[in-house]
Amino acid sequence: MKITEILDAKCIKVPLQAAEKYQAITELVDLLNARGLLDDYDAVLKAVMEREAIRSTGIGQGFAIPHGKCNAVSKLVMALGKVKTPIDFESIDQHPVSVIVLLVSPTDQTGPHIQALARISRLMTDREFRDKIWSADSAERLYQFILNHES
Repeated sequence: MKITEILDAKCIKVPLQAAEKYQAITELVDLLNARGLLDDYDAVLKAVMEREAIRSTGIGQGFAIPHGKCNAVSKLVMALGKVKTPIDFESIDQHPVSVIVLLVSPTDQTGPHIQALARISRLMTDREFRDKIWSADSAERLYQFILNHES
């Protein structure tokens, strides 16, 4: 699975305006909603926030992957954002987060959801990829880095 098969270039925001994790999640859900990818905004926001309340999705090294499953989407959708100033995400490594990848999938599509989480996690272990993502100063450049890395 390639990230660019899921991620619409218009679902990337650099910089996010959020100053804390719940604002960042809301801002990314707003982005998906603005693109017409959600059937029920409130259900998506609730699913992601409930998942985040169980355990932080800050995976370390400056990245977080908030995610949720609900029937308010017809397929796996993704939004990506980079904050101006790193924010506390209660990450496993206790470091603040700069890049946030939001995933939402229907409840009956566990396979693609897990594949996407695994793919993103693998990409984040690549130091060169991380450096390029961190250096991106626009949504367009961020998408281009991902596209180039996957081709």
